[in-house]
Amino acid sequence: MFTPPVLDRLIAWVDACPWAAATGCRHRPAMPPRRSRPAPPRPLYTPEERARRDASPWTVVQGILAPLQFAVFLVSLALVVRFLVTGEGLLLATVSVIAKTVVLYTIMITGAIWEREVFGRYLFARPFFWEDVFSLLVIALHTAYLAMLLLGLGDARGQMMVALAAYAAYVVNAAQFLLKLRAGRREGTRWTGASAGAAADAAP
Repeated sequence: MFTPPVLDRLIAWVDACPWAAATGCRHRPAMPPRRSRPAPPRPLYTPEERARRDASPWTVVQGILAPLQFAVFLVSLALVVRFLVTGEGLLLATVSVIAKTVVLYTIMITGAIWEREVFGRYLFARPFFWEDVFSLLVIALHTAYLAMLLLGLGDARGQMMVALAAYAAYVVNAAQFLLKLRAGRREGTRWTGASAGAAADAAP
């Protein structure tokens, strides 16, 4: 007896009898599940966001403040380590940490404005969500140092250890932003190449 393939598969699915072969049912091997293709990674910037980023003056400000903060960090780190090792240069180390904190506050405020112009929100925009989360930890540690300094909490060595913790968090956060910047540049290169190719195809 012939049964349509669909009905045959239905019978084979519901028939749990061990003698099903004797009844004329032709069991067929189950079709392997189709492998779904992984979704392409979401771009860091949409074309509109990329255009707003390139047009924003705050992009230039961030590009200036980021290396400035890193330079201040390197100088301050050397002074803090010098004090912790030798016990000398407390004033210079203290001033350097304060300067680093001021630059950090400045880059965070201007960075929030930049995010608002490009992504429409001041903090936790999708492409920089985890970078912003970790930035809050960096700010909290720098602020903790200032609070200890102003309120006279702990000794100088303890305060500098908090500054070192803040600097360690800053290094991690800076690495996050550098990796994201690198990804954005690669994406921009692909996007520019695709746009040029499309323009060439559209040309008569």
